[in-house]
Amino acid sequence: MMNNNNNWDHEFDVVVVGSGAGALTTSIKANDLGLKVLVVEKSDLYGGTSAISGGGIWIPNNHQISQMGQQDNDEAGVEYIKNVIQTPVEDGRIEAYVANARKMVKYLEDSSHVKFEAQAEYTDYYPELEYGMPGYRSMDPIPFDARKLGGEFDLQRPPGKSTLMMGRMTMSVKEARQMLTRAPGWMWTNMKVMFRYYSDIGGRFKGPKDRHLTLGGALIGSLRRSMMDRDIPLWLSSPMEELITDNGRVTGVTVRRNGKVETIHARKGVVLGAGGFEQSQSMREQYHPQPSNRSWSATPSGNNTGDAIRAGLEVGAQTALMDHSWWAPTTTPAGEPQARALFVERALPGCIMVNSAGERFVNEAAPYSDIGYAMYETHKGDVTGVPCWFVFDATFRNKYPCGAVLPGYAQPDAALPKRLKDYFVKADTLEALAEKMGVDKPGLVETVANFNVHAVEGKDPEFHKGESLFDRFYGDPSCKPNPCVAALEKGPFYGLKVNAGDIGTKGGLYTDVNARVLHENGEAIEGLYAIGNTSSSVMAHTYPGAGSTIGPAMTFGYLAAEHLSQYEPKTITENKQEVENAVEA
Repeated sequence: MMNNNNNWDHEFDVVVVGSGAGALTTSIKANDLGLKVLVVEKSDLYGGTSAISGGGIWIPNNHQISQMGQQDNDEAGVEYIKNVIQTPVEDGRIEAYVANARKMVKYLEDSSHVKFEAQAEYTDYYPELEYGMPGYRSMDPIPFDARKLGGEFDLQRPPGKSTLMMGRMTMSVKEARQMLTRAPGWMWTNMKVMFRYYSDIGGRFKGPKDRHLTLGGALIGSLRRSMMDRDIPLWLSSPMEELITDNGRVTGVTVRRNGKVETIHARKGVVLGAGGFEQSQSMREQYHPQPSNRSWSATPSGNNTGDAIRAGLEVGAQTALMDHSWWAPTTTPAGEPQARALFVERALPGCIMVNSAGERFVNEAAPYSDIGYAMYETHKGDVTGVPCWFVFDATFRNKYPCGAVLPGYAQPDAALPKRLKDYFVKADTLEALAEKMGVDKPGLVETVANFNVHAVEGKDPEFHKGESLFDRFYGDPSCKPNPCVAALEKGPFYGLKVNAGDIGTKGGLYTDVNARVLHENGEAIEGLYAIGNTSSSVMAHTYPGAGSTIGPAMTFGYLAAEHLSQYEPKTITENKQEVENAVEA
């Protein structure tokens, strides 16, 4: 949309579109650099996908590593990322990320309510690669007291059910890991979480929402409180409709608010941080491998419909990685608004994943993004890999949670609510299970038999499950010698249908080291920036460690704010001349 009359409804230096962690970080940094900032959010809740996430950030060479007696450096961080990606990446964004991520964390620690803790045991996703580390680079947000938000707590997107104990009690990553893997002291941790929840008498009178915020809830809550301290306005239920341009420069946005369209002048620029396009079925069909369905995504159904990416395309932006996502295997429990990702279950002993031929095709404990790629890789010819099946036995069912179902000792099959009666299929024999799942009977029986031969010794010669330090992070330490491998022997047997889901798309607007959106001609589009899943990922098609989504979103938001603070818009005459020169060229 062109605007040459300068009749604006509102004027700000910077307009930030979206309210996830990257967007809120941008607003805080820009404000602290002296800029007048507005944040607009299409939903009636703030926080985006960040609010339902684990909230972790992956920060090589962060300042806490040396405090914990370990060593890291920028070069190691850069080289590790490139080793994971494997294909040459020379646009400078990896170096910019590693050099500035720790600065972003330190800035927030010193200037806001946001606090992180480096996780000593949360390994990189590929620690065996050169420059990989066994921990410390992934940082989790410190729990945050929602009472500090006042009425704004009611407007924060609540955490996903899969991150809550008994569907309502918040847990940290450490607490969740201990309980899920039945590590020593897990029963005490369970009781501690329950006591913490029920002892908040004031909170229980208000409702079931836990005011002890952890994971993404803690990150978004502390960012929102920091915005409130600065009086940074946040408009909810205010979707951006178009970018406004003037001779090639983005000068503002149109927003639908309170039933009418308003124009907002962004004197310095617009930062798009409104997520990806995983909830747009048409864009999934246009860009993604098939089959693909938006209902498979573990992100909020009303958000991430590609609005900001399409707005960038309309002003000539480049895109990259549009056929990639932050893949994650998901299941869809009846009666729940969004799918659940299987993050932990796959690493526990006594389970396998199979395609329609009844064959294993992946190390089940591998990073979740790898599972998605493997599902599409095995989806060929007469073999179906999308969806596939998660298979386990009665021992697994009794000991461990699985998707929407609690462990059998706490929630036996007979006690499952009606909506979960058909969540998985169940049979006394593998042959009967295969028939119910629609997979090849001889294939499944042979696969389990071959797996069991080696599993009794804790080995997996075919896919090496449990050999990586990352695999073992969520394994059961009581299972010896391999915390991730045990035979499937005891009936009844179970099968859970698994889709090629995601926790967001990673293709988007292509940006430079300052988060400026690049035009198809390779030049920066003046006044336009993109971060998070609205931009194409600095990690390319890979996932180096926990927090590789939110970490870059916040870091490039931080860099965008710095660039905007130093940016002086060109005059209309200068812009006209540049456009004319480009046309002539």
